[in-house]
Amino acid sequence: MQKIVFNAHYLMYFDTAMADYWRTLALPYEEAMLALGGELYVKKATLEYHGSARLDDQLEVALKCIHIGNSSMVFAGVIFRTDAVLVTCELVYVFADPVSQTSRPVPLALRSLVDRYEAAQCVVDAQAGNWAALGMPVTQIRAAVFAQEPGVLPDDEHNETDRLALHVVVFNGLGQGIATGRLLITGNGSGHISLLGVHRAVRGAGIGQGVLERLIQEARERGCFQVVLHAPSSAVDFYQRLGFAACGESFMVAGIRFIIKTF
Repeated sequence: MQKIVFNAHYLMYFDTAMADYWRTLALPYEEAMLALGGELYVKKATLEYHGSARLDDQLEVALKCIHIGNSSMVFAGVIFRTDAVLVTCELVYVFADPVSQTSRPVPLALRSLVDRYEAAQCVVDAQAGNWAALGMPVTQIRAAVFAQEPGVLPDDEHNETDRLALHVVVFNGLGQGIATGRLLITGNGSGHISLLGVHRAVRGAGIGQGVLERLIQEARERGCFQVVLHAPSSAVDFYQRLGFAACGESFMVAGIRFIIKTF
């Protein structure tokens, strides 16, 4: 037995990394491709092996878009073990009609978004505003985030608080709303953050943290001395890393345990 990773598995590693690439671009892949009017298909995958991964190795996969042609996108990839290069690859994708699978030009919006990302520029736009300005994208994001997830009562989604609150919405490079949260300034100088939600397909890319930090910034600019939120127990570590501390007894809402946290 060679006791090394089977050679074909490396293609799966690169494919998994591609999913993370779209997540880093803040693109829910299925919805984004539908909006772009096409789909990306692998035309060619070339791998070159320089070493072998073994059981329990910790690997890192790097991907970079190195060229965008008329209808093609070319990615270069590397799999590392610490500083050792194990596998390099070139992946060629073709943007095509999903029905006929005939090639189409790479849309300008996608081309521009990838160029910005590869140039280390921001690929999302966070906007703050009232319900009149942002109510529609907030409603759409909440429907996508909370429709099949517990912890939010239906009455909470559209009420007078929305009309009084400040809302933050993050839009991706295609103008799709992907994350939101709201801030209500209370009479005692506190800010109350609630209904923080991120589209499932782009979680883990730091977008939720960005929404929270923007809401805290907005609260500070309005003279708040503290920010309060109710957090499910599963998210306690996330909020503590951002400077929140538990305050008060935990209680139950809609079957989910919440903990009061203050900034």
